[in-house]
Amino acid sequence: MSGALPVFRWRNPFVAALVVAVLQTAVLGYMIESRASILRNGKDVLLRSAPIDPRDLLRGECVTLTYDISRISPDIIVAGLPDEAVKAELFVRLKQQPDGFWGPVEASFGPLAQTADSIVIRSLPFSYYPSNGAPPPTLYPNFGIERYYVPEGEGRVLETARSAHALSVNVRVDSDGRAQVRKVSIDGTQVYEEPLY
Repeated sequence: MSGALPVFRWRNPFVAALVVAVLQTAVLGYMIESRASILRNGKDVLLRSAPIDPRDLLRGECVTLTYDISRISPDIIVAGLPDEAVKAELFVRLKQQPDGFWGPVEASFGPLAQTADSIVIRSLPFSYYPSNGAPPPTLYPNFGIERYYVPEGEGRVLETARSAHALSVNVRVDSDGRAQVRKVSIDGTQVYEEPLY
């Protein structure tokens, strides 16, 4: 009996390492497939990129993006605002505008019904604090599409286009409201397309 215990101890680290490796691979595979699923099955939305504070420029090879949908007026929020501080998600209904870009027409702290002529995009969770009697403030939700990574040394071109209102981003949104950047264009000419894998 005592002779079997050392054998178990020698095998245990290898089994544990194998289990950890399999779990890490499964989690990584799920993350990659989740992103690819949005790109493969989602609906396209063209967003106009808006300029940002010039102090928030390129960090490494990541371009920071903001959009018209990054500022949600309390005027379009339906079903009320939370009465207390909460970790919330904002659901925003987008409709295509005459210029081809999509813009926010309705927002809610609860899910919005899908319609044939609109797409509902869901923000990442954020901390919401009520305004305590003051007029509700403009909300600045993140949708997980605010950073775009480019090849080494190519970020300045996108920054320049973004500041000149020439940058547009084609985003794909799935039925759950999750979004992924699909294409990036300057003056309507595609410069980047995101591969599935």
